[in-house]
Amino acid sequence: MNSPLAAPAAITPLQVSSRTSGKRQALFNAKEFQRQLAGAESAIAVFKQQLKHSRALLDERFIAGENIENLLQDQSWLIDQILRQAWRRHGMSEATDISLVAVGGYGRGELHPYSDIDIQILLQHGRLKAKYRASIEAFLTFLWDINLQVGQSVRSISDNSTEAAKDLTIATALLESRTVCGNPELHEQVLRKLSQKKIWKQASFFSAKTAEQARRHRKFDDIEYSLEPNLKSSPGGLRDIQTIGWIARHYFGTGDFKELVLRGFLLRSEYRELIQARAFLWKLRYALHMLNQRSEDRLLFENQRRVAELFGYHNDDNSRAIEKLMQQYYQVVLTVRRLNDLLLQLFEEEILNANKKTKVLPLNERFQVRGNVIEVRHDRVFQKSPSALLEIFVLMAQHRNIDSIRASTIRLLRNGLPLIDDKYRNDPRNTAMFMELLRSPHHMVGILRKMKHYGILSAYLPEFGRIVGQMQHDLFHIYTVDDHTLQVMENMRRFRHPEAVEKFPLCSQIIHQIPKLELLYIAGLYHDIAKGRGGDHSLLGIKDAEEFCERHHLGKWDAMLVGWLVENHLVLSRVAQREDIQDPEVIKAFARKVSDQTRLDYLFLLTVADINGTNPSLWNTWRASLLRKLYTFTKRALAQGLEVTVGKAARVEETRTLALALLKEAGITPEQAEQLWRGAGDDYFLRENPEDILWQTQAVAAHADAKEPLITIRNTLDLEGREGASQLFIRAPRTTFLFANLSSACERLNLNIVDARFYPLHGRQCYISLMVLEADGEPLQLTPPRLREIDEKLRHYVEASQALPGKHRGPPTRKQRHFTRNTVTTLTNNENKPYSILEVLCLDRPGLLAVIGHIFVELNIKMHNAKITTMGENVEDVFFITDEHNRPLRDPALADTLQTRIRERLDAELSR
Repeated sequence: MNSPLAAPAAITPLQVSSRTSGKRQALFNAKEFQRQLAGAESAIAVFKQQLKHSRALLDERFIAGENIENLLQDQSWLIDQILRQAWRRHGMSEATDISLVAVGGYGRGELHPYSDIDIQILLQHGRLKAKYRASIEAFLTFLWDINLQVGQSVRSISDNSTEAAKDLTIATALLESRTVCGNPELHEQVLRKLSQKKIWKQASFFSAKTAEQARRHRKFDDIEYSLEPNLKSSPGGLRDIQTIGWIARHYFGTGDFKELVLRGFLLRSEYRELIQARAFLWKLRYALHMLNQRSEDRLLFENQRRVAELFGYHNDDNSRAIEKLMQQYYQVVLTVRRLNDLLLQLFEEEILNANKKTKVLPLNERFQVRGNVIEVRHDRVFQKSPSALLEIFVLMAQHRNIDSIRASTIRLLRNGLPLIDDKYRNDPRNTAMFMELLRSPHHMVGILRKMKHYGILSAYLPEFGRIVGQMQHDLFHIYTVDDHTLQVMENMRRFRHPEAVEKFPLCSQIIHQIPKLELLYIAGLYHDIAKGRGGDHSLLGIKDAEEFCERHHLGKWDAMLVGWLVENHLVLSRVAQREDIQDPEVIKAFARKVSDQTRLDYLFLLTVADINGTNPSLWNTWRASLLRKLYTFTKRALAQGLEVTVGKAARVEETRTLALALLKEAGITPEQAEQLWRGAGDDYFLRENPEDILWQTQAVAAHADAKEPLITIRNTLDLEGREGASQLFIRAPRTTFLFANLSSACERLNLNIVDARFYPLHGRQCYISLMVLEADGEPLQLTPPRLREIDEKLRHYVEASQALPGKHRGPPTRKQRHFTRNTVTTLTNNENKPYSILEVLCLDRPGLLAVIGHIFVELNIKMHNAKITTMGENVEDVFFITDEHNRPLRDPALADTLQTRIRERLDAELSR
C-alpha cells in the first residue's frame, strides 16, 4: 500500500469501441444531424427532436436490460455531441484560448437521463471574459432553450487555482473534469497548476471529504434504512461510492476501483460487491429519471411501486413487490456502507497514520489493541480458532476503551463467515460466548450492530439474516425489521439509565425488578423474527425463540417465558388501546392471560420498548398513561388473586364512596352530590376515577345557569406531568348529533380525540368526557387565548340545533394517495354487555370521526364510549354503541347498513 503520491490525471475522453460504435451511431449521426440543421427553420427544434429521439433509444435499451454503465457512458457521449454542435454554432470551435470542460457526474461519464449537466467554460486569461461574453451568453441561453439542465461556471486557468483552494467542492469537481471541445491544453494547464501548488494536501483533502460525508449522513440521521431514501445522498448511497473515488483519485491519480485492487486496498470479491452495488443504485436512479421524465433521486412511495413493477418484482403471500425491491435496496446500501467504512479506514491508515507510532496492548494470544482499535495478532486467527469470530465482540464488550475493529481484521472476519455452520452454532463454547455478550453491561446493542454490519449476526442466527433489510410498507414502521429489533433492545438498555426516569418512569423502576435481563433481550431479539413469512409472526416466532433458548442451554422456565413473550408481545398494547380497561371483566381476563407479576413486568417493558422502537412519534403522554393504567389495574388484580372476583357493582360502590368523601372535604355534601349526579348510571362511576368525579362535580356545582352548556378543560397529567392528556368535560342537552358536532368542532380546533365517553343524566342532559391532544400528540397549552378559542368553538357546536359540518377536507396528501387501503369494519355483540362494539380500521385522514358521527346521526345510533388509536397512517377506532332504545344492535339489517355506510363513505373520501 505504500504508493507515492500522484497528481490527479485528467479524465480521458469517452472512447468509442467497436462494440459500441454502432449503437452510438444510432444515438447520434453527425452527418444526418447537420443535414437536418441545414434545412430547418429552427435549430432549437432540431436539437430538441434529436434529444427526444436519442433518449427514447436509451430508454429502450435500459428496459431491455443493457449494462447500465454502458448506458450512462452513452448518455454522456450523446451530450458531448450535442454540446459540440452547439459550441460550433456559436463560433467558438476554432478558438485556442477557450474550451468547454465537463465536470461532476458528466465529467466522469456517469450521466443519468435528466441529471444536471455540469460544465465549465475555461478561458486562458481572465481578460478574455469580455471578448467572449456575448458568445458565452448566447451559448448558455441556447442550451436552456433546448431543455438541457445546465450547471455552469466561467473561469480562467488562474481562477480555478484560486477558487479550488477556497472551495472543496470546486477542487473535487476538477478531479473528474475532461475537455469536451476546444483546446485541451487549457485543461491540462489547470491540472498542472493544481498539482504544482499542492492545493489541498492529501491529509487535508481526506479529512475534509470524510467530514463532508459525516455531515451528509447526519442529515439522514446516519441510518441507511429511510422509508423514502435519496439514492445519491442517503448513507450507503452513490455519494458514499463517489467519496471513495474522489479520495482515491486525489491520492493515487485514478478513480478506477480496479486500481484499488492492484494496490491491495480492495479484494477482488469486494470489488465485485462494490461494482454490483453501484450498478443496482445506477439502475434505480435511471428508472426514477425515466419514469418521472425529470431529475429525481428520491425513492418516494409512489416511485417504489412503479420501479418494482419495472424491475419485475411481484407480490406473493409473504411480501409485496415493493417490499422485495426495498429489501434489496437496503441490503445493497448496507454493503456500500460496509465497504465505504473499510476503505476509509484503510485510506486513513495510509494517508494520515502511516508514520504514527501507536501503543499496542496484547489481550491474549489472538487479539491486541492498537490505540482504541482491536485487531488480530496474526492472519490465521479465525482459521485456527473459529470461536474467535465471536470472541472479538465479547472482548469489545469487556473493554470499554475499544471502539472499533481494524479494517484488515474486518476483512478476515468476513472471510471467516463460512466457518459458522450448524456445528459452530451448537458448540457450547460459542453459545456461552453469545450469552456472555447478551449479559454484558456495556455496549451490548452497539456490538450487535457491528456483528450485523459485518455479517456475523446473520451467520450465527440465520433467522435474523432473513429479516435484514426487510421493510414493512407503511408509515407506522419507520425502520426495517432488523433495525427495529436492535432499536427495541437499545430501548430496553436505556430503561436502566438515569435519564429514563424522566420519559419512562415506570419502566425505570420495573427494569431493576426483573430477575434476568438477558431474557428480556432475547424476547426483544425474537419478537419480530418471523415477519415476512406469512401468517401470524407472533406464533411463528415461538419456535425460533424456543430453539434459541434450547441451543443456549437456558432452563425450561426461561424458555417458556421467552416463548410466551414472543407470542403475546402485542397483547398489552392491544388491550390498553382497544378495550375498555375500566371494565373489571376486561382486567380480570387480561390478568388471567398474564397469570403472574413476573410475566406482567417483562411484557410491559417489551411493549414500551417495542412501541418506541417502531416509531418514536407514536409514544405520547396519552398512550403512556393507558399502558400504565392497564399495568397498575392488572398488578392489583394479580395481588388480590385470580380467584377473587371484583364485580362491577363493587367497583361502582367503591368509586362512589371515595368521590363522596373527596367532595365532602371540598364542601359539597353527599345530598348535594347525589342531586348533581341524578340520572347518572353505573357507567359513570365505573369509567371515571374519584379525582375526575371530584373535578367534574365541582364544576357542575359552580355552574350558575343549568340551562347553559358547561364546558371546562384541564390537563390530567400523572406522574409529575409526564403521562396523560387534556380532558374536556361538558354538560349539555342530549341530542343524536352531539358526538358528530363535537367531532367536527375538535377537527376545526386541530384537536385529536383519543377517548370519548357519554353519560346520560336526568332531564335529557348528559355528561361528556373527551380526552384530547394537540396535532403534535402533546397535551394542550392552556393559554387564555387558546382556552377562549376552544370554549367559543365548542359552545357554538354544542348549542346547535342540528348537525353542523366539520372542516373542509382537501384532497388526500401524497402519502395518503399512495397508501390505499379499504376500510374494514366489524360489529360484535356480547351477551354480557349492554352495548355493541364497532371496530373501524382504515387510513387516517382529517374529519374521520365527524364522518362516522354523522352516520350515527343518520341511523339514530347512540355512541357511549370511543377509543381512538392512530398508528402511522392507520386508524384503529373502537366505538361502544346502542340503538335509539339503548339496546345493542342485534338487528342484522341495521348492523349491515351501518358498516356499509362507514366503509363506502370513508373510502369515497380518499378516492376524491
